[in-house]
This record gives sequence, C-alpha cells and structure tokens, in this order.
Amino acid sequence: MGRLSGKVAIISGAAQGMGAATARLFVAEGARVVICDILDEPASRLAEELGENAAFCHLDVRNEGDWQHAVATAVDRFGKLDVLVNNAAVTHFTAAEHINLEDAERVLGINVIGAMMGVKHAIPELTKNANSVVVNISSVDGMRGCNGLIAYTASKWAVRGMTKSMAYEFGPRGVRVVSVHPGGINTAMGNPGGQTGDELQRPYKRVPLQRIGEPEEVARTTLFVCSDDASYISGAEIAVDGGWTAGHYEPALPGAPQE
Repeated sequence: MGRLSGKVAIISGAAQGMGAATARLFVAEGARVVICDILDEPASRLAEELGENAAFCHLDVRNEGDWQHAVATAVDRFGKLDVLVNNAAVTHFTAAEHINLEDAERVLGINVIGAMMGVKHAIPELTKNANSVVVNISSVDGMRGCNGLIAYTASKWAVRGMTKSMAYEFGPRGVRVVSVHPGGINTAMGNPGGQTGDELQRPYKRVPLQRIGEPEEVARTTLFVCSDDASYISGAEIAVDGGWTAGHYEPALPGAPQE
C-alpha cells in the first residue's frame, strides 16, 4: 500500500524537473495526479506515461480560469482533491538597479500570485477531506539573500511568509500548509547548461554535502510532507539543500577540508 494511496493531487509546473519527479513518485505511491503546466506537450506526454492515474491540464498559474479548470479536472476525473503542490516558478537574473517592472511583475505573478490563486481555488475541495495538504515550493533564496536575484528572492520569501499565514487560516479547517526550500537542484532551472561531472559539482564544494541535489530528493521530501506520516507538521519550512542554509563555509580557515 502506497504512502499516498487514495489521495488526489494537483501539481503545477509538472512537465519537467522537480514537478515531473514529484508526479512520478506520487503515482508510484498510490496517488492520482493532475499534471499541470503551460508546456502542453511534455506535460501531456508524462500523463500518458503514468497511465490511468494521471491526467493533464493546461495551467498558466496567473489565470484563475485555468486554476478552476485544474480543480474541476481533479474532481471530475478522480472524485476529490487532497493535495496541492504549488511548484511552478520562474527565475530572473539581474542587478537590483537594473530590474524592470515587466520582469518583476512576471516573477512575482507566477511565483507568488500564482500560488495564491491555486490555494484560493483548491481550498473549497481540500477542506472537504481529512488530512489535506498544500505544499508551496519556495527556495533556499526564501531563507537568505542572493545578489542578482532580487525579484526571485523577494518572491520566495513571500512564498515562505504566505505559507505561515495559510497554515493559521486553514489549519482549523483541517488543511496543513508547508513550504519546501530546495537548494541547487539538477534541473533545467538549476543546471541550464546541462553540465555533468566535476564541472557540475564544482560550485557546490561549499555546500556541506558537496554536491548538487537531484529532483527526486525534493520529490521524496514533498511525498513525506503530503503523507499522513507528517500529520502534525504545518506552517513549517523544510530545507532540501544539502546543508546550504546551515551557514557559511570558509575554506581558508584551519581545519577546513582541502579540495
């Protein structure tokens, strides 16, 4: 019996990367999943791969009509909704003094408002079922600052904060809300150049675990949060970052391991 047996989930940004890994794992653990993305072809292909326990739904998270359709798809196809994973996100690199309004609004619209709209439209169905869960995928950059990522960092701090507000608002109605904070993950966003081997791992030598993370490692954390094993966890922030947020590593100090 799977850890999510009988549960129905919506996952945004599920066409690739962490979202796709989460969809695969959820189905393997007994869930039925609505795979949502603006990337129709890979998302629909993944749904076909996963078979009768998966359905595809086009979703631009900034569009309330798309969210309504995604929730209706879950209920019409699988009978209910127990889990929402707000995974869809974009990043944008620029110095703070060079950010323009259009780029800032795009990042905040997808990463923050998109997640808000997802909860808005999912919560009426989530509150109908015991042990329902919302997982908001934030970032290590929602727990610290990062130069060159002002809009992304602002968005991920916002996701972290709204998770705590949602936990208070929906806890009395039986819905847990948790934020998951990935570090560097080997996805198209985290490794856009498709690097491998030492070239890929070199920037992570200051991370305690000395390596980039894999999408499946984030998916397994999300699985735990959504399972009944995490039944008393809400309003929490869980870092999946190889220890990156534990502190600052200075290789010049005595006793530091040598590369």
